[in-house]
Amino acid sequence: MSNDAIQVVSIPPQPETADDADRPNVFVRGFRAVRRAIGRNRLVEVSYQAVVGTIGGVLAIGGLVLVPLPGPGWLVVFAGLALLATEFGWAKRLAHWLKRQLDRFWVWWRARRARRAPTRAARA
Repeated sequence: MSNDAIQVVSIPPQPETADDADRPNVFVRGFRAVRRAIGRNRLVEVSYQAVVGTIGGVLAIGGLVLVPLPGPGWLVVFAGLALLATEFGWAKRLAHWLKRQLDRFWVWWRARRARRAPTRAARA
């Protein structure tokens, strides 16, 4: 066989399609598959929801106890609500509402500090 009989063909890479860009990664697909398997058995699903509810509730209530103390109180509250929101719609709505209220508080706090800053400078 001569060299002129061999033809080298390069296959260009295919562009990423919209389906691939929107497709979740392997871990998310795996977790969704596990959740679907849990949902097939009613007893397992109720048990799973009870465990998620218990752990999420303990985290959320424990975080509320930690809020006045120095440390990550709000972070723990939101972690508990995020865990609860994986199974319960009310927790998802509550987490969104709480986040909006916290954002409103910080806007108010920054405006209050900005108003008080000139009076502090005048005292000094």
